[in-house]
Amino acid sequence: MPGERNDWKQDLVWRLEAFGFQALFGFLRLLGVERASGLGGWLLRTLGPLTGTQKTVMRNLRIAFPDMPADEREALALAQWDQTGRTFAELAVMDHLTPEGGRVEVVGMERLHALRDSGKPAVLISGHLANFEVMAAVIMAAGVPCQVTYRAANNPYVDALIRQSRERYGIRLFAPKGDGTRELMAGMKRGDSIALLVDQKYNQGPEVEFFGQPVNASPGAARLALKFDTVMLPLSVVRLPGVRFRVTAHEPIVVNQSDDKAADTLAGIQAANRFVEDRVREHPVDWFWVHKRWPDKVYAALDRPSSDDRRNGPA
Repeated sequence: MPGERNDWKQDLVWRLEAFGFQALFGFLRLLGVERASGLGGWLLRTLGPLTGTQKTVMRNLRIAFPDMPADEREALALAQWDQTGRTFAELAVMDHLTPEGGRVEVVGMERLHALRDSGKPAVLISGHLANFEVMAAVIMAAGVPCQVTYRAANNPYVDALIRQSRERYGIRLFAPKGDGTRELMAGMKRGDSIALLVDQKYNQGPEVEFFGQPVNASPGAARLALKFDTVMLPLSVVRLPGVRFRVTAHEPIVVNQSDDKAADTLAGIQAANRFVEDRVREHPVDWFWVHKRWPDKVYAALDRPSSDDRRNGPA
């Protein structure tokens, strides 16, 4: 059957991809933490600016920091490529990037311990900051029963390898985006918390403000906080010299409960995105600028000549 032949070919391609992925991870683990991180940073710092994604990075920086001098934006774009490369390479050695390993300091650990001891669920939120996997490692180290949401890889064999790498530093409860909702809800009823990154584009989501521009954001974090009458607990991470990190558990965000659930949800979503924006403004090099965060209308506005351009243009 044609379908069976295509399935066989697809499976072979997936297995070959997984073999290459596993070989790369093995090589990076042999290099050790510093050299693996440095290699990843060097590769994307060298190759990233040559890709089409560089245009997205520069446009994102223009939207977020319209008053920043062009040369500063160029330097920031190059530095974020280094960060992104390091983050990808560090996935292979994440079991070394934990509080127990001495490379992660934690501010506000008492908040995570209080959550652990309460036996109640919370919605832990953050964005794609520095090596965002480090925040999950801290949650696990704090002993918080927590389901970590993730986007499953298209290749099921690669997805299994990624899950195995995360299991090395303690993640046991996964909630794949899309098809993991039932397990997620059941876990929260048991008292499991959930960890979400809230700074990705979600076309079906309501519109909130991010860096003074409209974005469509996922309502999931706010809706879950309302449904389970709990708080959103924000986390952040910054990269320190020497492949080290500082993770901070911030003051909880209380989502207002009123008769207008839609308004309450929107306010919660806005608060979550404002938290991420504040962290990005503090450490802009740490954010994942390669993601096309804003809607098309915001990017299109960048290409329109300003009134000053029109006045100064040819008559």
